[in-house]
Amino acid sequence: MNPRALKTGASVSIAVLLFLLLALSSAQGSLDLGLERIKRATVFVYQAETAGNSLIVTCISTGTLISADGLIITKANGVVPSQQCNGDNLIVSLNVDLAEPPIPKYRADIVTHDAGLDIALLRIARELDGRLVAQGELPVLPFVAVGNSDDVAIDDNLIVMGYPDIGNGPVAFSRGTVTAFLKEPLTGSRTWFKTRAEIPGTMAGGGAYNTAGELIGIPTNAPLAGSAAASNCRYLNDTNSDGLVNSSDRCVPTGDFISTIRPIALAQHLIRGARLGLNVDATLGVREAEPPRNPPLVSRLFVAPSVRGAMPSTVVGSLPSNTRNLYLFFDYDNFSAETVYELRVTRDGIPDTTFSLPPVRWSGGERGLWYIGAREQAWANGAYEFTLLVNGAGVGAQKIIIGGGAEDRAHFSDIVFGTLDQAGNLIGNGSIVPLGNIAFARFLHANMAAGRPWSAIWYYAGAEFARTSDAWSDDAFGSKVISVDPAGGLLPGEYRLELYLDGALSATSDFYVAGEQGSPLPRIFSNLRFTSADSLAEARNGSSASSYPSSIPALFALFDWQRITAGTPWTASWLVDDQEFFRYTQPWLAQESGTDFAFVLPDPPDGNYQLQLLVNELLLLEQSAVVGIGQLPIDRFAEIQGTILTGRVIDAATQQGIPSLTIVLISENFDASEFVWNQEQVVALATTDRNGEFQFARPLAFDTPYSVVIEAEGYIPNFADVFDFDPNQTSVDITIEMVRG
Repeated sequence: MNPRALKTGASVSIAVLLFLLLALSSAQGSLDLGLERIKRATVFVYQAETAGNSLIVTCISTGTLISADGLIITKANGVVPSQQCNGDNLIVSLNVDLAEPPIPKYRADIVTHDAGLDIALLRIARELDGRLVAQGELPVLPFVAVGNSDDVAIDDNLIVMGYPDIGNGPVAFSRGTVTAFLKEPLTGSRTWFKTRAEIPGTMAGGGAYNTAGELIGIPTNAPLAGSAAASNCRYLNDTNSDGLVNSSDRCVPTGDFISTIRPIALAQHLIRGARLGLNVDATLGVREAEPPRNPPLVSRLFVAPSVRGAMPSTVVGSLPSNTRNLYLFFDYDNFSAETVYELRVTRDGIPDTTFSLPPVRWSGGERGLWYIGAREQAWANGAYEFTLLVNGAGVGAQKIIIGGGAEDRAHFSDIVFGTLDQAGNLIGNGSIVPLGNIAFARFLHANMAAGRPWSAIWYYAGAEFARTSDAWSDDAFGSKVISVDPAGGLLPGEYRLELYLDGALSATSDFYVAGEQGSPLPRIFSNLRFTSADSLAEARNGSSASSYPSSIPALFALFDWQRITAGTPWTASWLVDDQEFFRYTQPWLAQESGTDFAFVLPDPPDGNYQLQLLVNELLLLEQSAVVGIGQLPIDRFAEIQGTILTGRVIDAATQQGIPSLTIVLISENFDASEFVWNQEQVVALATTDRNGEFQFARPLAFDTPYSVVIEAEGYIPNFADVFDFDPNQTSVDITIEMVRG
C-alpha cells in the first residue's frame, strides 16, 4: 500500500457497482487471475556481509511470503551462512509497483532450515535500518496459499515466479509443465519435480504454482563454488576497493537455468514449526557431527527395477520394453549438505533431460547407500548411461539396455533380515536385528537350475567377514533362509549381504544390529517420558507426567538407549495435534549406551504432543503428552481461508487505469455512508498501481457483508453496501469503471 495515496480529510464515497461486478467474476481457481496476488507475495532476498558501514552482497535468492506476518520460504543455500554465502544480513525487497524492480524494505532472520532439502524459512524482523519490528507493527503483507504437491501429476501445467535478474528488474514468471518425478530415499513419494520451464538461476528459491494459484514447490539449484562462468555468477560490488566492479571482484553465484523443483510436501514440517513458533533443541546430550575431512567418494553403481524399504529389490543388467520403474543405486562416503551432486543421463548417446538431475545440494548423510530414479514413468528403449558428478567432477558411471521382451532370467530378490522363532520362522522387521549370536536372512529366488554356482558375502562396517559359495540345490522358485554367526557374536553397527549368481551381483541389502531382544522389535530406545522444567539438569532429575497446564516454560522429552553404534541412522519426529512440525534425522553420534538423551521445546502452546523415535525409518518407540486444553487454541496451521480480491479500476471514458487510488473495505458493522476514517471501521485497504491494478493483501471472510469506499477526486460520488463472498469464490478479480463528474 502506498501511504501517500491516503487522504486525511473526509472521503468521497464512490459507487463502484461492485456487487454487480462480483457476479461477473470468473476468477474461481484461475491461475491467470491469481498472478497479481502471487507477484505481490514474491520477494527478493539479498544475503550481505557487513564491511565497515557498508553491506557487500554475497548471495541472492527469490522468496515467497506464505503468511501475512512476514514468514518467507526460500532456498537455504542463498540465505544460510556457508563458505560460499558467508553474509550476516538478510535484506528483503518487496514489490511496490509490479512494473518496477522490488524495493528493499526489511531485514529478516532465519527461523529454521534444512540444508539437505535446500529449504529455509525466514521471518521479517527488522526495519531496513536495523530497528526491530515490534509485534503487531508489521503491515499486513500479501501472501500465497500452500498447496498439496502430492496431487501434482505428469503434464500438469505450472508457473514459476521469481526475479529473472539480480533484483534490478520486475518480478516475472515462466510457464511449463511437469515432465517427471524423481525419487530419492526421503520421506514421501516424490523428491523432485522436473520441468522444461525456462527458469533462470536467480529465480531459485521462488515459487512453483498449480493452476489454482497454490504454492506446490520451490525451484532450487546449487551453483558450484568457484564457477565464474557468466551464466553462473554476477559481479555486484567493488569487493577489492579498486573503484571498479568487474571480474576481479568477488562473484555472487546465481547458477544456470533450473529444471528441478522441490515439492512443498517435503517442507511441510518446517512450515508448521515456523508458523507455530516452535523450535526444538535437538543437541542436548549429543555432540555435533564433524564435517568430512576426505573428498567425497562414490562406488558400486548398479540398477534395480524397484525399491523395498530403501533397498533394491534385485539387481539387473537389462530391462524389457515398457519399463516404467528404474533406480540407480550407489554407495557414497564423505558427503555433506555442502556437497553438490548431479546425475547426467544419456540414451543412445543423446542427453535425456527428463531423467537427469542438474546440480543440487546433497540430501543424505555422510555415508551409506543411495538411490535416484523414477516410477510409473515410461522409459524409452535404448542404451542408457548414467554418470554421477560430485562437486562438478565425474565420480562413476553405469550402463543398462532397455528393450526387447521380458526374460525369464535366474535371479535373487527381496532380502529381509531377522531372527528365528521356536518354530524356525523368520521374525522381525526386516532391517534391524537385535544383538545376539546369529543373524538370519531370507530371500526369494526364481528360474534357478540345479548346480548353478551362487555365493553369499557378508560385510560388517564395510569389511567382508564371511563368505559361502555353493552349487544351487533348492527348488527353481521359492524362498531360502541363510544365516551367519560371526566369532564373538554380532556387534552393533551396519551389516550388508550380497548374493551373486555366476559371479555377478544379483541382490543386496543392508541391515543394522542394535539394541536388545524385544518383541516384536529390538529394544533400542526405552524409558521415553516427558517432563516440564526450567533447565536440563532439573528435567533429568524431575518426575514425568502425561499432562501439563498451559504456559509451562518448556517441555522436555528424555529417553534411554542401549547398544546402538555411531553412524546408525535414526530419526526423532515431533508432532502436535497429529501434525509433524519437527524432524531430526542424523547418524547416531552419542555413546553406544546411555540415559537421559534430551530434547527441549520452549514455551509450548496448548496441544497434544507426540515424540516418535525411529531407526532406519522404522518406528520403535513413541510417547505423548498433553499441554493445556490438549489442542492448539486456534487453527494456527490455517493458510488462506477466504477470498482473495484483486482487480483494476479504470476511467469509464478512456478505459485507462487510475493510479494511486485507495480502496477501503468497511466492517459489516458500518455502512459506506457512515465511514469517517476511523480505524475500527477499516477491514482492509488496497491501492492501485500505475496501471490501476490492486489486490487486498489479506483474504476476505466468506459470508461476511462488506461495504466499500474509494477515494478519488473528479469522479461522480457513489457507494456500495452489503456484498459478500461464498466458499466457492476462493479468488475474485473485478474491473471497476469510474465516471468523471
